[in-house]
Parts: sequence; structure tokens; C-alpha cells
Amino acid sequence: MCRIFRCFLAALLLFSLTACGSAPAPGSDGPSQPEEASAQSDASGAPSEEPQETPAEPEKPEPEPYTILDPTVMPEGGSRDGVTYAAYDGVVEHLFFHPVVAYPELAFDGDYKSDGIDDWMVTAGEYLKILESVYEKGYVLVDIADCWSEQTNEAGETRMVKNTLYLPEGKKPLILSYDDVNYYEYMLENGFTYKLIIGDDGKLASWGLDPEGNEVISRDLDAVTILDKFVEEHPDFSPFGAKGCLSLTGYEGILGYRTQTDKDNWTAEREARRQEEIEAVKPIIAELKRTGWTFGSHTWGHISLNTRTYETVTADMRKWFDEVGSLVGDTTVLFYPFGGRLDGDDVQQTGPAFQWMQQQGFRIFCSVGIDSWSKCKSDISAVICDRLHPDGTTLRSAKARERYMKFYDAKDIIDLSVRPQREVGWA
Repeated sequence: MCRIFRCFLAALLLFSLTACGSAPAPGSDGPSQPEEASAQSDASGAPSEEPQETPAEPEKPEPEPYTILDPTVMPEGGSRDGVTYAAYDGVVEHLFFHPVVAYPELAFDGDYKSDGIDDWMVTAGEYLKILESVYEKGYVLVDIADCWSEQTNEAGETRMVKNTLYLPEGKKPLILSYDDVNYYEYMLENGFTYKLIIGDDGKLASWGLDPEGNEVISRDLDAVTILDKFVEEHPDFSPFGAKGCLSLTGYEGILGYRTQTDKDNWTAEREARRQEEIEAVKPIIAELKRTGWTFGSHTWGHISLNTRTYETVTADMRKWFDEVGSLVGDTTVLFYPFGGRLDGDDVQQTGPAFQWMQQQGFRIFCSVGIDSWSKCKSDISAVICDRLHPDGTTLRSAKARERYMKFYDAKDIIDLSVRPQREVGWA
């Protein structure tokens, strides 16, 4: 009984000390729990609503200054930064790429996509070697929109004319364009990067997953960021600040962000996600524009413009203006999907679809060919042109190898150790 009574007294004493808050741990100078970790309460015992301090987000670095100049204007005195400039009125070469293969082991794994990727893409390593080659051969980057301009002739007609470019002496102009910079769903499982982001250093980077499923942020695996790095290391490759023109569809969003609509099963939840993607891509677009990249249309649905009806073409393009043009801004450049010319043959005719496109503001119409051919149309203010395509088909072809020698030797570029074992014409 005494033992029970003593236990009762001890418990009562402990309760009284705890209730008055005067029981610090032996040898301590204060409460045993940090003040920040204890919840403050009001008289009712409920937690107070005083806001808790949150850690400040680290400040993002200020973007490095980037200068964009006009190549149609001779620098004052004929030189800039000790470099002499000269007038150039020759051919403006034009190369275009699709997204580059980041992981060949996924792209060329023998599935039904392997041969198509082998035909129409280059790897990140091959792409870098092409950049190195054209740089060594004296090419400098120019913006496609600077190569032609709209002028009024003596008859009062507005027509496109080829501009004189003022280049560093001995250099040759080169346009780069990039089709399907949308990061389609099929690419995500076949060795491509997933999207463009802005890295912790404030620069554009790619985001994606490697073959093991690990998250990878890099500037060495994507065509856009590889060129950005190359220009940083070789600023004389882009004396005017130009990079390339990104040719966008819209049916699976743009730049890796799912900004598209879908007529089937559309819900408020899906629209909310779409709006989040739209807000997320806006700073990417702004940084691309700031650093010398421009945008062109590749139609919304990647449709063949030479075979579709006028109604189909105009409906598709209205959707492009609504979902893509509203984000990237106005553009004068239209890239033909599959190289199919408007109205079947825009060289010989100017059909209703071509006229409608021109009325929407397009002035430069790009197809695909065996050289960098261009023609300013005489009946309407527009220029039509062809561009060359470094890819598996031309890297493997003996005839194409000769045509592309002005840029690179395919033998030095193609990486047969990672590509499918298919025929090489010059081997």
C-alpha cells in the first residue's frame, strides 16, 4: 500500500511540474525541443494562424546579354571588332534537321521505328560533327527572314526580293532549320530528349530520361542546346546572333509541352492541365527568341499541303494560329510537311491555298530538294525555296555524299557503330 501511495505522489508531482511548464531537462538551459519545432497555441489550445517562415527560393542568375544584328546593313567603316565585312549576293545554303537521337541504343533497337529514325535523323554526335565541319568550311549562320525582304517595285506592286548580305570577308551564309521540334510521344520511348527547359544556370537545356530511366538535364543531347553551346564556344560562327528556325506542328503540343486540344473526351481537368503547360512553355519561347532562335509553321497536323483540299488546309492552319501562333508569335515562314508544295506545284502556279497562306502573312515557303534553290515569285509577294536534309538517307547515299561535300564528308560523319546494319552506297 505504501509503495502504491509513493507512486501516486511521484506521478502527481510530475504532472504539476509539467503543467506549469517549469521542467527543463536536467543540465539544460531551456526546453528540450527547439522553439521552431513546437507549435504555438492560443488559449483554446488550437494552433495559432501566424504564418511560418518559408525558405527563400534561390535567385536565378541574370541571363547573359545576347546581341542580334542585321546582316543586311554594312557595319560603319566596313568592319566590326577588327573583322572586315564584304557584300555577298551568292547562294544562301540551307540545311534542315529533325530532332537528333540522344540515345542510339533506344532509337536503333530493332523495333518498327528503327529504320524510319535511321532514315530521317542524325545522332547527337553526328550533328555536332556536321556543325564542326560547316564551321571549318567558312559558313556563318544567318536568319532565314533576313535573306529576303518585301519591296514595292516601279509598278507599285509589292514583291519579295533577295537581300545583299554583308558578311565577314571570305565567309558564306548558312540557314539552319529544324522540323518537328515538338517532342512527339513516340520519341519519348525511342531515344530522344523529352522537352526544353531552363536550367539552374539560366540557360536552355534538355530534360529527359536515359535508358535506365534516370532523369537527365543536359546541353549535349538536343539539337537546340548543342548549337547554343557551339555558338558560345565559336561566337564567330554566328556574327549576327542568329541560330536557327524551329518548324512547329501543334497536334502534340510544342517544345515538349502538351499545349494542344483534342476534340475527343475533352474535360475541364484536361483543359486545366493544358493551361499549366501553356504557362510553362512561355519562358522557354521567350528565351529562345532572346538568344537568336525564330519560329515557323509546319502546319498543325503535319498534313500534306499538295494533296489536301482548300477547306482542309485552311481549317488546319486556323488551328495552328490558335494553338501555336498565339504562343510563338507571328511568323513569315511556312515549312511544307513531307516537302509537298502548296496546290501541287507552287513553282508553276499560285493556287487558292497558296494565296490564302500569303494573305495570312507567310512570305517564305520552304520545301525539300537536292540543293538550296530559291525563287522570288513574280505574281505574288512570296519566295519559294528548297533546303537540304542531312540524315540517314543522304549520309548513306553515294550521290548525296558528293552533293554534300561542300558541307562535310559523309564518311567522316556517319556513325555506323550505332546505326542499323543497312546498305551504305559509298562503302
